[in-house]
Amino acid sequence: MGQLSGKVALVTGASAGLGAATARLFAELGAQVFGIARDSERIAEVFADVPGGTFAAVDITSPQACADAVADCVAHFGRLDVLANVAGFHQMRHSATMTDDDWERDLAVNLTGPFYLCRAALPHLLDSGGNIVNVSSIAGVEGEVYSAGYCAAKHGLVGLTRALAIEFTKDRLRVNAICPGWVDTQMARDGLQGMAQGMGVGFDEARSAAMQAVPLGRMSAPGDIAGMVAWLVSEDARGVTGQ
Repeated sequence: MGQLSGKVALVTGASAGLGAATARLFAELGAQVFGIARDSERIAEVFADVPGGTFAAVDITSPQACADAVADCVAHFGRLDVLANVAGFHQMRHSATMTDDDWERDLAVNLTGPFYLCRAALPHLLDSGGNIVNVSSIAGVEGEVYSAGYCAAKHGLVGLTRALAIEFTKDRLRVNAICPGWVDTQMARDGLQGMAQGMGVGFDEARSAAMQAVPLGRMSAPGDIAGMVAWLVSEDARGVTGQ
């Protein structure tokens, strides 16, 4: 408790899954949290459990909306110490049938939006000696079937993380990424349902097949990933950047 006291954190995708778990944990650890997500009703429900936090409905695919969100956070709390780019989108599709819009959405949510937010947040994070954590995916370091756009975007997010870390190493700004595998969220369940349909099997069989490739043999919980984010933005990880 208190390891993030005095910190102001902007968390994306805070209406569900990993983003909601991260926002709640940050608040428990003493941070002031500004959450953003597209769904205003769902994020309002989440922030009923985020003491002292505030939130806004934001479409991160819009550069102006991202700039405004960062400005609103700083106006409300007076500073910004942490940017946690947690929002993500993954819909499994056969690459040959992907539309232009499918491709653009994969990149917009998973890569371009995080860049817009990093760009807007950088002046404030450099002032505070803060840090950025980008939630990529195991698809950011290896290939996955029916996920060309998602893999391309998440690989790009790892590259963005490394580039920013190198560029700002001497400016007290730390930038890291987390690459989770299967996490028990609605997005993962939707992905497993897509796998089941593609394999012509039931959901439980598809889930069992997917877990065979997971060393622990199970999905992670959202809180497992939130704990990693919280550690990376804490002083305990002050020597970690570009990872």
